[in-house]
Amino acid sequence: MSSGEDPNAMEGRLLEECMGADYKEVDLRLRKGNYQYDLAKGIASFQLEFRCPDVKDVVERLYGEGKTDDPQFVRKIQTILKKMEKNDVVRILPKKKPWELQRYALSSFKFIDVDKKPVVLATPEEMDHVRPRLNSASTGQQSPTPRRHIRANALLLLSMMVLSYSVVLWSLLQPTIQPIAFVPAFGIAVACSVLLGRQRGNSGKPG
Repeated sequence: MSSGEDPNAMEGRLLEECMGADYKEVDLRLRKGNYQYDLAKGIASFQLEFRCPDVKDVVERLYGEGKTDDPQFVRKIQTILKKMEKNDVVRILPKKKPWELQRYALSSFKFIDVDKKPVVLATPEEMDHVRPRLNSASTGQQSPTPRRHIRANALLLLSMMVLSYSVVLWSLLQPTIQPIAFVPAFGIAVACSVLLGRQRGNSGKPG
């Protein structure tokens, strides 16, 4: 995971990975009512909101705001989350800022626990509900790339055109015009001008 990745893009990507992941066999008991299951279910609920929670976010949602002020309880939950991370149930994510708490994400929404029981943390209906927003976010992240590519091409064509016209001008200022320099430079300059005009026209069309 790139440390320079946009946090919103990262959370969307992690959600997409969870939704696409198959059942994972883990050496943990994920039974309703135990801490591991509750924490996994709580993290899933955050991810379906395009958020990757820290330990206090999870504690507040599952056990109430008062528990976030209990350092011993928070440390206990962190220890359980660390064990879940070692068993590839959760991932510990890079901090957005050095002083912030670590954040968590699931590796999948589907597991086979130590008792060989299937555990599903997000229903098909919940995933279908967020999929349009996920697709929209993916489209939004991809759309700037062609525009950057167009600008780079335009800059290259403009540089070539200026250089070619400079050679043409230099040739015209000489006592004797050298066709070997003048003709190719003039041709390149005209071609670049035409391509720039077409590119400008295409970039103005609605996508």
